[in-house]
Amino acid sequence: MRRRLITSTLAVVLVVIAVFGISLVIVEARTIQSSAHDSVQSEAVRMVGLVENRLLAGESVDAKGLDRQISADRYAVVSVPGHPQVRLGERPSGAVISSTEHGDHGESVTVQEPRSTVSQEIGRTLLVILAVALLAVLAAVALAVRQARRLASPLTDLAETAERLGSGDPRPRHRRYGVPELDRIADVLDASAERIGRMLTAERRLAADASHQLRTPLTALSMRLEEIVATADDHEAVKEEAAIALGQVERLTDVVQRLLTNSRDPRTGSAVDFDLDEVIRQQVEEWRQAFQGEGRAVELSGTRGLRAVGTPGAVAQVLATLIENSLMHGAGTLALHTRVTGNQAVVEVSDGGPGVPPDLGARVFERTVSGRNSTGLGLAVARDLAEADGGRLELLQQRPPVFALFLAQEMPPQPPREEVIG
Repeated sequence: MRRRLITSTLAVVLVVIAVFGISLVIVEARTIQSSAHDSVQSEAVRMVGLVENRLLAGESVDAKGLDRQISADRYAVVSVPGHPQVRLGERPSGAVISSTEHGDHGESVTVQEPRSTVSQEIGRTLLVILAVALLAVLAAVALAVRQARRLASPLTDLAETAERLGSGDPRPRHRRYGVPELDRIADVLDASAERIGRMLTAERRLAADASHQLRTPLTALSMRLEEIVATADDHEAVKEEAAIALGQVERLTDVVQRLLTNSRDPRTGSAVDFDLDEVIRQQVEEWRQAFQGEGRAVELSGTRGLRAVGTPGAVAQVLATLIENSLMHGAGTLALHTRVTGNQAVVEVSDGGPGVPPDLGARVFERTVSGRNSTGLGLAVARDLAEADGGRLELLQQRPPVFALFLAQEMPPQPPREEVIG
């Protein structure tokens, strides 16, 4: 923007200088030429008057008496009937400006001036005009730079404010710049920041309230399942199912606790180094029976012994969402494949079903977007859970569907904590 402002201002100034400067040069050149011709003519009239006075006084007309009456850079020829011709000064070479005047007694005087003198005067005038034009250009550039800074700096500041707002920092800045249009934009951004701040506060309060209300029934359900496990010694199937349900409740409790913690302080992280194989194995054991009931198989392949960084409960929830989607919308064998790429552990979940419709594509992770008449929240929540610990959830292939969960394998360096002593 600064370059465009400077360029446009300079272009306008150059056009103005070109139009008026050329006109001024033409007018000045004609004025100088006209003035030089008038001066030569005046010189000739003056010399005729001197010659006529000498004739009336009976004095001789010769160069000795008239050489001091002619200007140094001019040449004159005096002609008097009955007298020899008188030449004054040095005859110029090249183009000249000439004027001839006649007296009452037949005398005539011709005065000449080199045209180069006029050209030099025009050149000096042109240099003065060029110097003034250059000063005008420099002044215009300085003014354009100042104006560009005055306009570009607020726009850069407003862009930073918008970027900060988009990154989740809804604090208004209350900065004004003295330009009505820019101040209007700043007012709108500040108002938007305040509204977004209120919305985020309300959402966090709702998440905290919901999480707090869910903890009590989940705790009671967990205690009840523990009692079933403890008293079902003679019913191994019941004991096994209760243990599986207890594990699910514990993971759900972990997710609820995570939501509660994030609602209090979104910057608080709970990522740890954990055994990725163990989480995958738990999910396979929980969902295997459901897939067998549909006549489908579950297969594990890939690298074993992987460890990843994240929240085990959140990772389990992401995998559970992918497996449940495969059970509801997929077909064929459910395949879970693990691999390593760079410093990330990857879990790929795929099946032989029809996959994601072509019109959805990457939008499948957007909230309320669904191609199977579902809520459209599962994959959106799963992606948020993955990104909360620095991972990511992606759709690698639409047909057949292949979803991939990327998790870091190393803990990121922790920033130093500030200790308040008081």
